[in-house]
Amino acid sequence: MITNQTYKFFESVIPEHICDDIIKVGLSLKPKVAVTGNLDQDNLSNDDLINVQKIRKSNVSWLHGEWIYRWIRPYVKEANKTWNYEINNIDKFQFTVYEQNQFYDWHPDYFPSDKSLDRKVSLSLSLSKPEEYEGGDIEFIVEDVPEKRHSVICNELKARGSLVIFPSYVIHKVNPVTSGTRYSLVIWHEGPKWK
Repeated sequence: MITNQTYKFFESVIPEHICDDIIKVGLSLKPKVAVTGNLDQDNLSNDDLINVQKIRKSNVSWLHGEWIYRWIRPYVKEANKTWNYEINNIDKFQFTVYEQNQFYDWHPDYFPSDKSLDRKVSLSLSLSKPEEYEGGDIEFIVEDVPEKRHSVICNELKARGSLVIFPSYVIHKVNPVTSGTRYSLVIWHEGPKWK
């Protein structure tokens, strides 16, 4: 495990055949336009779509399956030893496809909602081979010293089967893909409302 104050990183820990299987299942599902916040993917107005695509441009499908999570669970437990957040639920798994010029600008994964649980720990799994795309790096806002914030690109995530795990309130982005296609799996872990 590679660590800093903002995220935990595990290099090439998910086997290639599992990455292939996740991509196969993800591509077999009907993709939807990725949205932000509480917008309804199935009932977007043209104005909503235009506004969303200024912030986020990609397609997503929603996966379910313990067969995926059994490979990931040990790394979430290890990473969460640092934060010790109470997490007791896993949200749906988001299979994301970023093609050329697609991106997701600065955002946290946590936002206040009327749900009984809050997102607490986020995870991104790199499914593509690094030679299959360019760009698309995840970048984090970090605060190494009090009152000194800057951004850091998580270059380590390029290796296929790599995981980055971080608190859901951490601000991050996916830079534009400049060529090829980047596949990833995003999972949010939820727990009791933040106090």
